[in-house]
Amino acid sequence: MTNGQSPAGGVQSVERAFDILEIMASAGGSIGVSELADLAGLPLPTIHRLIRTLMNRGYVRQLPTRRYALGPKLIRLGESATQLIGAWSRPHLSELVRGTGETANMAVLDGTMAVYVAQVPSEHAMRMFTEVGRRVYPHCTGVGKAILMQLSNDAVRSLVSRTGMTTYTENSLTDPDMLIADLELSRNRGFAIDEGEQEIGVRCFSVPVPNAPTPTAISVSGPAARVTLESADQIVPLLKRVAKELGTEFDKNAAL
Repeated sequence: MTNGQSPAGGVQSVERAFDILEIMASAGGSIGVSELADLAGLPLPTIHRLIRTLMNRGYVRQLPTRRYALGPKLIRLGESATQLIGAWSRPHLSELVRGTGETANMAVLDGTMAVYVAQVPSEHAMRMFTEVGRRVYPHCTGVGKAILMQLSNDAVRSLVSRTGMTTYTENSLTDPDMLIADLELSRNRGFAIDEGEQEIGVRCFSVPVPNAPTPTAISVSGPAARVTLESADQIVPLLKRVAKELGTEFDKNAAL
């Protein structure tokens, strides 16, 4: 490499800075400088310079333990990105609501949790409502399991080893082997189901969104009496079509 350029024509130092932020995010809390250097594959002096720059800008902070964590300035960027994603995804989610009559959601993986970034509610008096910005454990929600479908089984086991597997209902999955078996079934059929695993009487169908920069999923949810297992024949093809449309949007934005 010459003149600080990466093989893809980008700026090497900027790419390395973003690599560091992503490694820190994946660490799920804090990380030591030696571990960071090992994971980034960079010498310690380079890591120190990059971290110092990121700290000066507020994107990284040093803890009293001398380990490093993501800084508060990233919150504003994340909130702005979430608002933009919510704005351009709403027409697609509205298409789901028109086609199914039920609430449509979009969520992304943020660290070890699934976070809702957009929702269009059903017009039924009895409907599902989840506030945008809510963070949920992925093992017991439709969007969460559709997000986990996109990870390797080893990555899923690592994730739930950090979060645990909170039990919300008698249907909640309670150990990693049960979750892996459920995800294998979901991958084979192409969609995930939340069978009253977070809230009794609620059923949710969910599919991954392709080409997203972070694992992303959309879902349709409602009372199990209306969102029946048989209704998957109508709901899932529409979910997959809308997910493909959203994936095309992500692909288009990445090319700009």
